[in-house]
Amino acid sequence: MRAFRISITAIVTALALSGCMRTTGPVAVAPQGDLDSMAYGQAGSPPPQAVAAGSGGGAIGALRAAFAAPRPAPTPVIVAEPTSVVLAAQAAYVEPMPARHDAAYHLDAGDRLRVVVYGQEGLTNTYAVGAGGSITMPLIGSVTARGRTTAGLAAAIAAKLRAGFIREPSVAVEIEAYRPFFILGEVAAPGQYPYVPNMTAESAVAIAGGFSPRARRDQVTVTHTDASGTQRFVIPPASPISPGDTVLVGERWF
Repeated sequence: MRAFRISITAIVTALALSGCMRTTGPVAVAPQGDLDSMAYGQAGSPPPQAVAAGSGGGAIGALRAAFAAPRPAPTPVIVAEPTSVVLAAQAAYVEPMPARHDAAYHLDAGDRLRVVVYGQEGLTNTYAVGAGGSITMPLIGSVTARGRTTAGLAAAIAAKLRAGFIREPSVAVEIEAYRPFFILGEVAAPGQYPYVPNMTAESAVAIAGGFSPRARRDQVTVTHTDASGTQRFVIPPASPISPGDTVLVGERWF
């Protein structure tokens, strides 16, 4: 009885071993290719076809089926470039017109001048134009300044020094302080004030403390005196004035 059991066990074991060693089906090999060609195919060739495997293919069959399945084309990604949005804004600032500056300024009484005679420390000094329109210097005495420009006065001084004092004098004249202006009428503090280059009638009113409550603010009257005589103008407050001018601020009627 024991020998019979051993025989049955041996037969079952042999059958089991023969079943494990038996192949489940043929294995397909892709011609002239590797895993990349199996997955993506050759350029210009049709997509790979699935290879039928026998039953019980296991992991190798699943891998083969995954490579054989058609792969979906990748979805293109569109990257939008950043755009800048420019908002147009209306400019409310208007550049003001430059004030008129008289480069050929004519000297008169009240101007204070700096006269430089190069190499002559005794002649270089500050001189004021007197009521008679002249300055007085050592050696040459009185020199007329009224009605002349600074360049014209420098030439006149050089001519006098050349006549018996200095052989080749070099003279320069510059304005150290302008003669004052005057402001009258409806302002807080009428009177005489130092002139500032490129001054306007409006800035003159500001120096005088501003308009009074009864002042007319849209125009002023300016009296200007030069070599041609005395003239009177009605101008808007933004107009330029000159040294020695008289600004009159009128009274409004209502």
